[in-house]
Amino acid sequence: MMLAIFATMSLALLSAYLGPRRCAVILVLVCLGLSVWLFLFEIYSPEYGFRMPWLQVQLDITRPSGPRGGQS
Repeated sequence: MMLAIFATMSLALLSAYLGPRRCAVILVLVCLGLSVWLFLFEIYSPEYGFRMPWLQVQLDITRPSGPRGGQS
């Protein structure tokens, strides 16, 4: 899949340099769509769905509040 993304971006750059700009814009949009699809494919988990629990930050309510977390 990365090869398809790289090939699409290369064709877009080549088209922007040599030929019609409209084709280059279309190829860049296709490249962006492929990149987003690959990202979503990589992070999807059958167990969690699209949630990324390893990136979620939650407030720990069990620690007492105060300076230095309540330690003296």
